[in-house]
Amino acid sequence: MHDFLVSSVAFIVLIGIMVAVHEFGHFAVAKLCGVRVEAFSVGFGPRLFGIKRGDTDYKVCLLPIGGYVKMTGENPGDVALSADAEGATGAVADDPGSFMAHPRWQRMLIGLAGPAANFVLAFVAMAFYFGWINEVPAHDVKTSTVEWVVPDSAAAQAGIVPGDTLARFDTVSNPTWDQVFGAMSINSSQTVPVTVVRDGREVALSMHLPAEVSGDDLAGMLPQYMTGPIGIQAISPDTPAARAGLKGGDAIVSVDGHPFHTVTSLLAYMQEGQGKPLSLMVLRNGATIGPIVATPAKLDAGWKLGFLAVPPRIRNAPMPLAEAIGKSGQFCADGSMLIVQMLERIVMHKVPANQLTGPVGIARVAGDVAETKGWYSKFYLAGEISLNLGIVNLMPFPILDGGLILLLLIESGLRHDISMNVKERLYQAAFVVLVTFLVFIIFNDVTKLPVFSRVKP
Repeated sequence: MHDFLVSSVAFIVLIGIMVAVHEFGHFAVAKLCGVRVEAFSVGFGPRLFGIKRGDTDYKVCLLPIGGYVKMTGENPGDVALSADAEGATGAVADDPGSFMAHPRWQRMLIGLAGPAANFVLAFVAMAFYFGWINEVPAHDVKTSTVEWVVPDSAAAQAGIVPGDTLARFDTVSNPTWDQVFGAMSINSSQTVPVTVVRDGREVALSMHLPAEVSGDDLAGMLPQYMTGPIGIQAISPDTPAARAGLKGGDAIVSVDGHPFHTVTSLLAYMQEGQGKPLSLMVLRNGATIGPIVATPAKLDAGWKLGFLAVPPRIRNAPMPLAEAIGKSGQFCADGSMLIVQMLERIVMHKVPANQLTGPVGIARVAGDVAETKGWYSKFYLAGEISLNLGIVNLMPFPILDGGLILLLLIESGLRHDISMNVKERLYQAAFVVLVTFLVFIIFNDVTKLPVFSRVKP
């Protein structure tokens, strides 16, 4: 119940901000062009409260997901009536405030303004993060070095071993782990070339990627983000760690000879061992002691020792303004390219459509991020969602902004308006397709929920 509430609130806040900014883009340019804006709404459904200034009703509605801008004469179904028609409810043909009364280039600008606002939001948010926050590990690893490889995983089958450093992954040289994750996302179920540096020499490999990857376990590669041993903050009573004699303040230097630096790698190693006794070398009061034998036990549905690790030390390292702007621009460029490549591969049937994430999936991720310490994951998710919203809305599909722009370009080429009946039919068909697609995406999201996942005994 707690997870559901956190995910719901996080989703509403995240999507509410993204959509409000998108609609504000349309609103601002419409106002500049002299189009009458009848309503600027945050949320849908019955009006809760608001204020009317001039022709515009600024309001907050009951359903807090998204929002909209209502412009006079923007819908194909608006009936063009003469100015003196009694009881007129549609757009008036010669009304200078009507959307349809404005030049096509102005209507295109209004259509572009929504996605543009999302791109600007992503850029400004990430520039703020890099320029004023920029969390980095106190002792970070600059290279993409593999700390552990899960046996029988895609990485293990490719020949990658712990200690390898990625020199090239797919088409990216000296990739960051974020770039590796992005390349895996757009190449799911495909085979990609990989070059690693091992013992000072390059080794060329190829990896067949699984259908799904996560940021913590990249096809069986567990990244080395930190240096130094795993610090123990506290020991839970009556646990394997307590029985083995481990104490708060200790640091685990190695496990069975493997120099793990993060609890994530240690946990993955223990799951593979299925309770096999571990030989630990421990740093205590400046001296290395051991080996200490500890036997993991099933705790919280996983093999664990039962200690609380010292959280990774994080420091803020704000970048100079010019560097932050450049870093933000690179983030937006990489993120946009990744989204476009993913959509292209889905259309070309190189990647299954079930890789797409819908509202339920976004809500789950938003809930996890909301409970994660630090700011990077929150800014990263907001930036990615904003870029997604901007790019998807630019797709040349009726109902979307890209569809409006495409129709206006066609009309400009024909030098006359497309029949209103044709437009209505296009929009009706597009609405049915869009609803069907949304149902598919939501169903796909629901089937990925833990309650529907097969749990291994």
